Amino acid sequence: AAAGSAVGLGNIWKFPYVTGTNGGGLFVLVYLACIALIGLPIMIGEILLGRAAQSSPVGAFRKLAGRQSPWVGLGWMGVAAAFIILSYYSVVAGWTMHYAVLAITGRFAGLGPERVGAVFGEVYASAPINLGWHLAFMALTMAVVVGGVQKGIERWARILMPALFLMLLALLLRGVFLPGFGEAMGFVFGLHADRLTASGVLEAMGQAFFSLSLGMGAMLTYGSYMGRDADIVQSSISVSFLDTMVALLAAVVVFPITFSFGMEPAGGPGLVFKNIPIAFAQLPAGGLLGSCSSCCWSSPPSPARSRCWRSPRPTSSTSAAGAGARRCW
Repeated sequence: AAAGSAVGLGNIWKFPYVTGTNGGGLFVLVYLACIALIGLPIMIGEILLGRAAQSSPVGAFRKLAGRQSPWVGLGWMGVAAAFIILSYYSVVAGWTMHYAVLAITGRFAGLGPERVGAVFGEVYASAPINLGWHLAFMALTMAVVVGGVQKGIERWARILMPALFLMLLALLLRGVFLPGFGEAMGFVFGLHADRLTASGVLEAMGQAFFSLSLGMGAMLTYGSYMGRDADIVQSSISVSFLDTMVALLAAVVVFPITFSFGMEPAGGPGLVFKNIPIAFAQLPAGGLLGSCSSCCWSSPPSPARSRCWRSPRPTSSTSAAGAGARRCW
């Protein structure tokens, strides 16, 4: 249910560049440990709270702890965290939309790593591009959300999420045959203890929270749609596993390109935007595929699989106590 919320730019854009910045290898191991030992238990707790309260983050704490409880402030903190994350997430998603236009118009055709990197520098430094595509992304997001869960988010997520997986697999198959594939695997999965710092450990834990959408009320909200007979532990394990696999797959796609073309793995936030265009340029119909891939990165989260509705007004067969109650399965 929450896989669509967890899988996204945090996996494909952020995880490769923080892995490169922190030297790969041991950082990845610490990240996996944080997912299993910290992220997964917190996800289970958030979903459990949501299912128990059947309400939004703020409403859940009001219902479970009382309206005057200081715990209500925790719900508001989650809402604030989501708002702050959206303030820059929408800018990065705007970059992907801009890159979709550049790819389909052939801007990257025949460009080497230096010129592709220069294109990102131009995008990064341009206030009109950043603001314009930020507004476009927000407008598109609102247009999808207005359609509701089934006709809006679910309809598009069913198209974009599978497309994203297929494109990542296509890029992975291409990367296997690149000369830098072996070196990339050594970088990502080799234990380089000398490259990891204390700040890198904290960044691995922060990436685990960011990637799993923890601490911002998202999982709590998804939990409010879960039925009483749903297995929360199994669902949380499935979401965490899928999210982690996509993150690792993104790293395995990006770093073979990095090492094959002599690029710097510690490329920062622009790492994916400097690598992926080169990969698509070597595939048939690469411009079209690159455009579609960029759109899929910023796809909206898929909705919970459970369904909820309000029961009808009381009739001869419906008690007044059950009227207006939220029903889920």
